[in-house]
Amino acid sequence: QVQLVESGGGLVPAGGSLRLSCVCAVSGYPFSNHAMAWFRQAPTKEREFVAGIAGTGITTFQANSVKGRFTISRDNTKNTVYLEMNSLKPEDTAVYYCAAKLVRYYTGSVYTGESDYDYWGQGTQVTVSS
Repeated sequence: QVQLVESGGGLVPAGGSLRLSCVCAVSGYPFSNHAMAWFRQAPTKEREFVAGIAGTGITTFQANSVKGRFTISRDNTKNTVYLEMNSLKPEDTAVYYCAAKLVRYYTGSVYTGESDYDYWGQGTQVTVSS
């Protein structure tokens, strides 16, 4: 079982920055056996992939809409994944969710599908004012 707790959301003006954190309580397998990702869901829209990171932390992937502005990273000694968000735009306004996928063997892959992930946090609101 994995429990995820996000933090760091808030209200920020366009062009500003925020850093989201997701602390993971894991059992059975170490945190490094979990691929992680951030998704977001804006009002009236479906949840979408934002960025993902492999269990090793070496491989990452970002959605085109955030590439060059958002950076995902993880600290496996702290069981934490981060999303550094810069040059924020009003269209980045959404609830941001942290997600975890248990990977028992090869931990070098990034997963981008919502159905790939087994565990989800409760979400943290990010609002970017224009």
